[in-house]
Amino acid sequence: MASWPAHLRRVNAHNVSTFRRAPLAEISGSLGDLGTLLPLMIALAVQGSVHLGSTLVFSGAFNIITGFVYGIPLPVQPMKAIASAAISGGENAPIEAVVAAGQWVGAAVLVMSVTGLLRWAVSVVPIPVVKGIQLGAGLSLIIGAGTSLLQPLHCFHPVLDNGIWALFAFLALVTTQRLPRFPYAFTFFVLAIVLAMIAVLTSHHSLPSFHVWNPQFILPRWIGQHGDAPALWMAVGQLPLTTLNSIIAVTALAADLLPGVPTPSVTSVGTSVALMNLTATWFGAMPVCHGAGGLAAQYRFGARSGASIIFLGIVKLVLGLVFGETLIDLLRSYPKSILGIMVLAAGLELAKVGHSLNKGAPDLWENAASETFSGGITRIHRDPSDEERQERWTVMLMTTAGILAFRNDAIGFAAGMLCHWAHRASEWLIKKQRNRLVREERAPLLSP
Repeated sequence: MASWPAHLRRVNAHNVSTFRRAPLAEISGSLGDLGTLLPLMIALAVQGSVHLGSTLVFSGAFNIITGFVYGIPLPVQPMKAIASAAISGGENAPIEAVVAAGQWVGAAVLVMSVTGLLRWAVSVVPIPVVKGIQLGAGLSLIIGAGTSLLQPLHCFHPVLDNGIWALFAFLALVTTQRLPRFPYAFTFFVLAIVLAMIAVLTSHHSLPSFHVWNPQFILPRWIGQHGDAPALWMAVGQLPLTTLNSIIAVTALAADLLPGVPTPSVTSVGTSVALMNLTATWFGAMPVCHGAGGLAAQYRFGARSGASIIFLGIVKLVLGLVFGETLIDLLRSYPKSILGIMVLAAGLELAKVGHSLNKGAPDLWENAASETFSGGITRIHRDPSDEERQERWTVMLMTTAGILAFRNDAIGFAAGMLCHWAHRASEWLIKKQRNRLVREERAPLLSP
């Protein structure tokens, strides 16, 4: 029990010192994941599949708790598969079904965390497959930014959200990429809010007004009106994504990006995902998880500690309590041009982790006896052979190809694992054949 208070003191000392050293970078980084949050949250709230006020209040509270407990910019973002299914389903995905889907996933992840299945999964899933999931998620973000946000834009119309604004945001992103302290996300978030407010005023819609959050209890609907189970099928589509990208991949990415901060265990992250969805969804909040894409986005724009998402959580909590549902028109007018460039940058940051596959990956570090007088154990980096490098790249790219081709993390995972096992089987057959040849060569020498 004494270790937990010590851990929290150490983590929050890191939060405070990091925020004092670079407050603008932490604030800017906290806004890095808006490209994932805003489009899905707005779409679900507009069609009545979630309550915007409850989503802001609970996700803000979870941001604050996550920042205090883990001390890293671990995001709280929508469950994409559930959100996509609900948006495409329209009237067939009411709020009761979305709530039930989030609770199905939460219950499944809780069982996997408690029973140790998540720890077992980490031990058997090879690093090239994990890297492939991260690379696939990053490239998926880039493709999504291009197809759904940037490609539909016109060059000059409308005045407040067009290709010129996207080009301006992109040029600013490229120009400031070697200026880590430049608060890119914060600067363009303020600009986007100003443009959104102008758009709301000129379209004769109403600006956000004072509206105290009034929580409403939502009873989940496990069975559909026609005897089907839409919530269960939405959960089935979400569970592989949550397990692979929001738990396994995000812990691996945290270790890569923030080696100086204790990396949360998969059991801890899984329990966090489960508890978030088994509590907040009863009040109509959007099903949420932790994701590698959000962590990469927040890191890309300057976040280095839990202080960033604590700040974000406070802002979301206040907005949800004070304005609630009246924010929909303003958020709906948020410029897609700026949002698309932020998603693009997040995807690039996540995809970049693939470069460490054959140099610096966790499975390439080995323990060895220290040669110093003090003795002990030291860690050395193993350089893989050219053949092993090619094999690892093949497994990673096979995983990524499955994700991109079928837009499904589970299929990409299965493709990567099959590729990995095929290499292992080939090695086993070659080794067995060599041993047989050695025995055959020795047989005449041993005969009388």
